[in-house]
Amino acid sequence: MIDENSTLVQNHNSKSSVISAGWLALIIALTVIIADQALKIWIKTNFYLGEDLEILKWFHIKFIENNGMAFGLELWNKLVLTFGRIIAVVLFIWFIIKIKDIKEIRKGFIVAVALIAAGAAGNIFDCVFYGKIFNNPMPPEIATIFPPDGGYAGWFEGRVVDMLYFPFFNFYWPEWVPVVGGNYFEFFAFIFNIADSSICIGVALLILFYSKDAAIAFKAIGNDDKSEKTSKLK
Repeated sequence: MIDENSTLVQNHNSKSSVISAGWLALIIALTVIIADQALKIWIKTNFYLGEDLEILKWFHIKFIENNGMAFGLELWNKLVLTFGRIIAVVLFIWFIIKIKDIKEIRKGFIVAVALIAAGAAGNIFDCVFYGKIFNNPMPPEIATIFPPDGGYAGWFEGRVVDMLYFPFFNFYWPEWVPVVGGNYFEFFAFIFNIADSSICIGVALLILFYSKDAAIAFKAIGNDDKSEKTSKLK
């Protein structure tokens, strides 16, 4: 009887842990998306494009927009990027659903994956909707949400809003330095948003703490696929 009771308790705790991990991932994802969108909409409706508000010497709110990837990089076609993000988010959701019942995987791993998915989803909203729901006035005019004359672009062609800017320090290279001599240098000149931060934090967590969990997850998914193929052949 003691063994049976302890087994029941262990099974109950295991299920509770899985449920907690799933709910935690969902709460974190929703928090990131809501915070990201709330800040972006506030920036769009209160700042003109290019406006720079100094909070601290090393921290500014600076409103810019970009067509590309995280931190303002522009590498591929706009529609390719948008649909690529959508496919990535769908795959991350599928991945979380597949691994959420695996006991060997720690809760933090699922949270890290949820952070990456939430970050990708946050920038999807900009790409899909912002071109339709905002206009694009010349500075110093501020954008209007749901303008009567329509938005500045079509569906899936909106620009991503960035605003977090951390110019920690800057200087001019001495003239005697080869190649870069005399050039201006600013440490961390990138401007980004909450969604970008969420992706970077999630990736960093995976690399630093959860590489073994990733290996377990991919191995389990691979075994599931093999089992499904075998059952179909039978």
